[in-house]
Amino acid sequence: MAEREELNVLRWISQEYFDLNGSHYDTWKGLPTSLEFSQLVRIGRPVLIKGTPIPEMTSKWTDEYLVQRSGDNQLSIAVTPNGRADAVTPGPNDNLYFVEPYTEKLTMETFLSKLSSSGVDAKESRGVYYLQSQNGNLYSSEPSQASEFPVLRSDIPDDLPFCSEALGSPPEAVNLWIGDEGSITSIHSDPYENIYTVIRGQKIFTLFPPTDGWCMKEHTYPHAQYTRSSVTNQLVITPSSSDVPQIRWSSIIDPDDEAEMHPDAHPIHITVSAGESLYLPSGWWHYVRQSGLTIAVNYWYDMESRGMPWVWLNLLRGIKEPLAANGVQNSESQCDSEEALLDNYSAE
Repeated sequence: MAEREELNVLRWISQEYFDLNGSHYDTWKGLPTSLEFSQLVRIGRPVLIKGTPIPEMTSKWTDEYLVQRSGDNQLSIAVTPNGRADAVTPGPNDNLYFVEPYTEKLTMETFLSKLSSSGVDAKESRGVYYLQSQNGNLYSSEPSQASEFPVLRSDIPDDLPFCSEALGSPPEAVNLWIGDEGSITSIHSDPYENIYTVIRGQKIFTLFPPTDGWCMKEHTYPHAQYTRSSVTNQLVITPSSSDVPQIRWSSIIDPDDEAEMHPDAHPIHITVSAGESLYLPSGWWHYVRQSGLTIAVNYWYDMESRGMPWVWLNLLRGIKEPLAANGVQNSESQCDSEEALLDNYSAE
């Protein structure tokens, strides 16, 4: 059976990669040179860097400083009832949706005050707030993309020379992230070489290599967004129109739960603390949590898609397009079985 043979090949690639590399990751004591970074990109393994290109920010970016510098500038803040923005969530008619957050405009002072409000009941009533607007909210390669943080740009370099020299181009985007333990980034992969540097708090990463892509139980989901009810002011899931393309996404809610993960997957756990950076290679799957109020800046560099890299990444996710989640009876139980994977490959 061709589908079973494909699955066996993907399983063999995954295990062979793990046998060669294990769950090891390198730790560097400082920033690499451009030559050293080009070698890290060629190897394509995550690296914890005991350093940051913006060391002075770890002490400079206090709440008071951020509030004073930001003033009355209105910031785009993601709001969700459960802290899971851009994630698969049950919605109307018992269907599953890929749901984007509600966006609220707040000053830095108001936003930080909401993060500092303690208590589960308070967060359940007002939602979980996370500054995660990304797409170059600090700097963007798109000239038309205005920064939301013009007053903070002087604190953050617009590129990393060791990366830009090694990759032959400036970053596609530089992003600021501010949140707390209430916000969780669902598991996904990006087509970027990513340098993720923590200024305050801790980021807790669960990583999977691209060779585990076939284990991610991807489906396609209708798109939706959280909106505020005009009656209750509560956040509700509002499906998008039918002409909005469906979103391909992993059905795994918590990859740290062994019961959810395929037994052949190979997780790597890395905690990045203030003053440290993570090199996250393109195509690596990642699930991210935070400890306390956490501030981070990341640099996205486009991956080199010429040659074979893009082809390999797509192949490692499986040749067949994933099934539509809401077209599968009892999809959660089916996702956990090898037969479902085979069904996915053989579906027409």
